Amino acid sequence: MKALFKPAPGAGFEYTDRPEPDPGPADVKIRVLRTGICGTDLHIEAWDDWAASNIATPLVPGHEFFGEVVEVGPLVHDISVGDLVSGEGHVVCGMCRNCRAGRRQMCIRTLGVGLHRDGAFAEYIVIPGENVWVHHAPVAPEVGAIFDPFGNAVHTALAFSVVGEDVLVTGCGPIGLMSIAVARHVGARFIVATDVSPARLELARSMGADAVVDVSRERVSDAQAALSMREGFDVGFEMSGSPRALPEMIENMNHGGRIAMLGLPSEPYAIDWGKVVTHMLTVKGIYGREMFETWNSMSAMLQTSPVLGERVASIISERYPAHEWRQAFDTARAAGVGKIILDWTEV
Repeated sequence: MKALFKPAPGAGFEYTDRPEPDPGPADVKIRVLRTGICGTDLHIEAWDDWAASNIATPLVPGHEFFGEVVEVGPLVHDISVGDLVSGEGHVVCGMCRNCRAGRRQMCIRTLGVGLHRDGAFAEYIVIPGENVWVHHAPVAPEVGAIFDPFGNAVHTALAFSVVGEDVLVTGCGPIGLMSIAVARHVGARFIVATDVSPARLELARSMGADAVVDVSRERVSDAQAALSMREGFDVGFEMSGSPRALPEMIENMNHGGRIAMLGLPSEPYAIDWGKVVTHMLTVKGIYGREMFETWNSMSAMLQTSPVLGERVASIISERYPAHEWRQAFDTARAAGVGKIILDWTEV
């Protein structure tokens, strides 16, 4: 099969022939139709310090995908050949305290598809049957390919109730944008989004944001005044990882405010912990998706809301045949506003 392959530490991938993977008795083999390019994939391709310290080679990367089941192990049930599926990229141990309590997203021995085991940048992938999500309702292949990052957005947006609440979203990359659409779908009152990219801020409006803030020249408090807000934001989604984002979010939260934090900080930064304590703020880390309640919520919302589906689909900005992967990665690295899709039916 054709695959993107990193044979050894160092920058770049090889687009080459690799053996098709064989499923074990509890596994499912999937013909990959579409994949999304994630920021993690860019790190792995560039082989920066993060990749060098977290990734082992040889490796087929890629963890955002949509495909068709072609083989099912004898221990797998409720999945059939021909099913159209996406995949949960966190393979868990099943035996640690959290796994046995049903909190699999908190497994202490998580292995990442496309990070610690071969992934989806290939014509075929094998994953455990319990990691396969079957699409029982119609979904566009490109949207199915971004269920992983859409799940991050849903997990963040549903971490706290946003019904009737005022929501601040810092960072309008694809996941931040999708979280705006989810908060609007669920019933937030005011949604304010921040970024430094005019194009991303314009997309934030199309996702349902009531106001946007270019934090390179404006402050979040200005948006509060423009919306006649009196007491600060009730819920925050920190999606950027910027050293400035969380401190400014804390400054603008109402007493008792709740913050869901998905963005990974690129460097340490100071926090006014006195304000966190005296304003009784909650800061909750978000990683991946709840297995599999988030997946159920994603599918249900897309099935019942055409508007949300259109907004999620609009995140996809360009599509490339798999053999044009270099151009696709260059486009993704150029800080574009949307998701880049690779088509594995064109190898």
